[in-house]
Amino acid sequence: MATALTFRDLPHTRESLATVVMVAEDGVVITDATLFYPQGGGQPGDRGSFITADGRELAVHDTRKGENGTVLHRLDPDHGLVVGQSVTQKLDWPLRHAHMRMHTALHLLSVVVPHGVTGGSIGADRGRLDFDLGDASFDKDELTARLSGLIEADYPVTSEWIAESELDAHPELVKTMSVAPPRGAGDVRMVRIGDIDYQPCGGTHVASTAEIGAVRIASIKNRGARNRRFTLVWASESGGGQ
Repeated sequence: MATALTFRDLPHTRESLATVVMVAEDGVVITDATLFYPQGGGQPGDRGSFITADGRELAVHDTRKGENGTVLHRLDPDHGLVVGQSVTQKLDWPLRHAHMRMHTALHLLSVVVPHGVTGGSIGADRGRLDFDLGDASFDKDELTARLSGLIEADYPVTSEWIAESELDAHPELVKTMSVAPPRGAGDVRMVRIGDIDYQPCGGTHVASTAEIGAVRIASIKNRGARNRRFTLVWASESGGGQ
């Protein structure tokens, strides 16, 4: 049975009830639904804890995608959970929120650098996108100012679904050159930022760009003849806190 992805529709929810449906080796636990984002699309898997009815708090060290639409939560092997048991899922919220803020900021980076994306990663304190720039060049201070303007404009961030056939008819919506959006289910999840960005994405995002906070371009480095790596950090360099 596939895991219901609660995080997809409720990205700001920090705690939620779930039921254990499978216990596997090496501390892996599958629940009927999850708040925990599984690693993918450059975004790390969530961490946090499962809290039992008797008050035990069991650390969730990582979250990954399993087979047939399941989500695997990795706990310590001696967790003691059994099938049918109810738990309260509790996110490491500062970590998750930092990932949400950085992920949305990277979408904005793809707006101010309108070139094909060849790679990327998201962290709590920094993120990066690699672009196929060719002969184009950019100034990091100018880009930082443009990003700040988009953040301060407080554009709403929403998601919706379109048919795979609609995406096929508009290939320009796909910015990533090396990774194709998930297919096979008939529909594709799209993330919209106001009227400035619209692209396929399965990750978690903030509700509006102002929620991102202040960021800056830390560096632009060569990664081959055409590729440039843009690294984004918090303007305060204080990490991914609130």
